[in-house]
Order: sequence, then structure tokens, then C-alpha cells
Amino acid sequence: MYQRILVATDGSTLSKKAVNTAISLAALCGAELIALKVIPRYPQSYFEGSIPLSVEDVKRVEKQWAEDGQAVVDAVKKTAAAKGVTAKGVTAKSDLVSDAVIAAATKHKADLIVMASHGRKGIKRLLLGSETQHVLTHSHIPVLVLR
Repeated sequence: MYQRILVATDGSTLSKKAVNTAISLAALCGAELIALKVIPRYPQSYFEGSIPLSVEDVKRVEKQWAEDGQAVVDAVKKTAAAKGVTAKGVTAKSDLVSDAVIAAATKHKADLIVMASHGRKGIKRLLLGSETQHVLTHSHIPVLVLR
């Protein structure tokens, strides 16, 4: 059925549900799992009154975020391996999570994208946006959404 399943995770409790489901599905199908953590770039602020960080401090923060992201995908790999699933951990640096998810799924030739969603509605959805909704509407690869 599926050969390669990409699961997007941020390490949160909600995304762990997606990870566990993706691992179970991969085990059932004999598929390879690709765990993806999108790492943001450090925001540059040019507003009056803001305190800009030095280039060295920005690099330090981004390095820490990269290490934390790698730890998240390494934990998924370890959990998958314990259940007999071959897994690869991938991080992507982008401010646009949904675009990075779609790009990674395409690059790694995923047959399925697994994501979690908060299921926000109304004004909360409008204000906070929905990365999952963006992936659903723009991906040519099937998407499994868990709440």
C-alpha cells in the first residue's frame, strides 16, 4: 500500500499522536518512515525600540533550535526502530512549515503525509492559521490528519 510515510512532528503531545499512528501504519504496510521537524529561522526585527541580537547570538539560537529539532526526529527514529520500522530523521529550515512539509514529502518520494491538527475553528483559526489546512489544500500527496 504505502512505501514511504512522512510524519511531520514538532515534539508536542499532539504531534506524538501522529507519530505513533504513522509508526503503526508503517509497521502494518512494511513502509519506511520519514520523521520531519521544521526548524524556523530566527526572526529579524527592524521595529523601532527592538533589541537586535548580534550575528553570533542569532547563530547560537539557530544552532540550538537545530540540535533540538534533531533530538525530536532522533526520538521518533528510536521509537520506530523499537517497533521494527525503518525510519529516517530529517530536519528542514523554513519559516513556512506547510511548504517545507510538502517539499520534504516530494523530495523523499513519500506516498502519505501524516500530521496532527488542533482543529481550531472560527477566529482562532483565522488568527493562528493552519499549517495542516495549507498542506491539505496544496499537497498532491495524500494527507492523513489526526486530532
